[in-house]
Amino acid sequence: MNPTMTRSWTTVCTLDHLDPDRGVAALVDGVQVALFWTADGLFAIDNRDPVSGAYVLSRGIVGSRGGVPTLASPLHKQVYDLRSGDCLDLPGVAVARHDARCRNGLVEVRLRQEG
Repeated sequence: MNPTMTRSWTTVCTLDHLDPDRGVAALVDGVQVALFWTADGLFAIDNRDPVSGAYVLSRGIVGSRGGVPTLASPLHKQVYDLRSGDCLDLPGVAVARHDARCRNGLVEVRLRQEG
């Protein structure tokens, strides 16, 4: 098993550009990322739906399942855990998750990749 490699933090936008419980797509170091600001925090996942292959997850529906912050794909409604990227409906399916934080009012994302 290879350790997870991380890159440097990239400033994406100011926090006031994000609407609570609504997604926004951003290009971070050539990767389409879907950003979400929820009551549970900031989340960043790949914008690419692993089931359909379409870049649409930023348009998904934010919610929760059993206290877990989730995102439902806008295409086929598979639900993903925003904390881990795991699909709660299809075992073994997951979307890549990235680190997200807010510093001094700026939303920053750090891509994660298996190395």
